[in-house]
Amino acid sequence: MTSPNQEHQLHRNGSDTRKLKDEDDGKGVVQVHSKWNPMFLSLVCVLLGVSLIMLLDGCRSSSDSWVLLSSVGSIWDWTSVSMVLLFIVLQAALYHLPVGQVSEGKMGCNGKHLKYKLNGLYAFLLSAALFSALWFCGVLRAGAVTDRILSLVSAGMAVSLLLSLVLYLCPIHTHASAQVHYDNTADPLLRFVLGQKMDPRLGIIDVKHFVMVRIGFIGWAMMDLNYLLTAIEMNSLSLSLVLVIVFHLIYILDFLIDEGSVLTTKEFTDEPIGFIMILGEFIWIPFFSSLPVYFLLQRPNHIHFLSAVPICLLFGTGFLIYYLSNEQKNGFRRNPNDPAYACLQTIRSPTGRRLLVSGWFGWVRHPNYLGDILMMFAWCLPCGFTSVLPYLPPLQCFNLLRQRASEIEDSCLKKHGDAWREYCRRVPYKLVPHVY
Repeated sequence: MTSPNQEHQLHRNGSDTRKLKDEDDGKGVVQVHSKWNPMFLSLVCVLLGVSLIMLLDGCRSSSDSWVLLSSVGSIWDWTSVSMVLLFIVLQAALYHLPVGQVSEGKMGCNGKHLKYKLNGLYAFLLSAALFSALWFCGVLRAGAVTDRILSLVSAGMAVSLLLSLVLYLCPIHTHASAQVHYDNTADPLLRFVLGQKMDPRLGIIDVKHFVMVRIGFIGWAMMDLNYLLTAIEMNSLSLSLVLVIVFHLIYILDFLIDEGSVLTTKEFTDEPIGFIMILGEFIWIPFFSSLPVYFLLQRPNHIHFLSAVPICLLFGTGFLIYYLSNEQKNGFRRNPNDPAYACLQTIRSPTGRRLLVSGWFGWVRHPNYLGDILMMFAWCLPCGFTSVLPYLPPLQCFNLLRQRASEIEDSCLKKHGDAWREYCRRVPYKLVPHVY
């Protein structure tokens, strides 16, 4: 999906990857110009975890006491650290499963395409099966995990900090991974927060791919599964909670089935991996993205079956817009002469390529982003309107996709020139038809 890596949008907006060159020692160096102050970025990293803990604590029923002031044990315990470490070890082991395809990604600095093991779907299914089996056999209680939600966030922060320090102090040197050089500063704090290597690897495990897919997305799905089992234990399973979890799982499964799509994203190809990216994948994606489910677990909202129908239609509409527009875009890129696209109108670009100005991309300029936004708002509607908290993830998503659309359009204007101006004249709306 488009918005899996929301937490490092700050990084993406503030850094400009400029060029790749070979130095005398033969190692590739990526020149990056960063606009961000290192101290400001460090403050953002701290506030990311603190704000997430406060948001999760704010989801609790108003009749409960404020947990943050009740005891330090609510935000830190070693059992939570052990759980996070066990999850990492499990995902690292599943990364080596002899299933799934090996796909080529971007070109490494050694002139060869980097290869990635795409078996995230199998890793998730086995993780979910193992967790469910342990719960069914009484070995673990999902409610015990949910009760540790705040300390799990703290543990994720601590582990991501430790992993980032290891990558910074003991950088992994491979022939394919480029070194990052910030041409406007040599500040070590900036290199720690934003990263100093493009594609570090531990054996066959690409660290960036691992944290994005296995920690971020699979972690999100596992938290949703845990909340579902917690609701069953509490005998508080509701239609609204089931709807949100089903929507989430459809979203995540679609991403894992097409796992290779992450290999072409800008943050994957052009951004180094540092503390802010690792922290976001460890805490923001799994816990912030699943916040609507946690909210419903703490404040149940019962909806009528008839109310669920338009919500499902909204989600289904968003999913179809997202899926079909991406299929049209990717298919046209692969073979613009395919008879299936013969009826579509195009504009010839100075680059020799053709720009679609009909079909989905004649409706709005970024229909796949519109689909994302509709899906995310659909899975918040079952939460009701008693609080703004469950609506924060889609609001953030809308803002980030809006910024991302502007970035893409600036790049397309430089690349296609007058052809892009003509496209914008014929298709005047970015995201929402006749609105924006």
